[in-house]
Amino acid sequence: MTEERSTEDAVTGPGRVRVAVVEDHPLYRVSVERVLAEAEFVELGAVVDSVARFHVHRQPPGSVVLLDLGLPGVAGAAAVLEVCELGHHVLVVSAQAEPDVVLGAIAAGARGFLSKDVDAEELLIAIKTVADGGAYVSAVVAGMIIKDNADRPVTAAEVELSPREEQVLRLVAAGERDVDIALILGIGVRTVRGYLDRIRDKTGERRRPGLVKEAIRRGLIGGSGPRRGGRK
Repeated sequence: MTEERSTEDAVTGPGRVRVAVVEDHPLYRVSVERVLAEAEFVELGAVVDSVARFHVHRQPPGSVVLLDLGLPGVAGAAAVLEVCELGHHVLVVSAQAEPDVVLGAIAAGARGFLSKDVDAEELLIAIKTVADGGAYVSAVVAGMIIKDNADRPVTAAEVELSPREEQVLRLVAAGERDVDIALILGIGVRTVRGYLDRIRDKTGERRRPGLVKEAIRRGLIGGSGPRRGGRK
């Protein structure tokens, strides 16, 4: 029988972050639960093995959810989308860290992506970053995407983005919709789309997954590190 933890009625204390776990590997799930239970800023919520069981526990909206992708039932980007639609902030922790998988998860709304070899310290940093409204991709995952991108032939020198364009690109990579970006930045949706048009023209990336990859390559997501000097 799968061991689960549920705290449906838990109240998050001042400065604490409610965190849930959706992970089907028993040993890894127990290890992550132990790390979270020992973290002073974490209010541990549901710890379950599938998205279906997560629904049952009615986790309060606004939680950070550590989500595996290789789950029984709803899995992959579909699992990310379903949990995001419940009003949670998804931080993927997965052994599947190929560039297309990462970009698909972020495009579905994930605010961060970690490989399963991440240590406890980085896991907690990522949780805090996501809880504060930021985005986080571990250096290992970012390195894979950058390497994949570096294999493409160079056709032109990299064009610098303005500070506002970088803000918009960072929010796109965090899974925000155009209307949400407008609210966050206090500008109109048409203005956001104007910035996106300029970003697409400068980067050559037309689709959202490509823009996510570009944000990671430029070091605009926490954990990926600054990337200077263009493609190599």
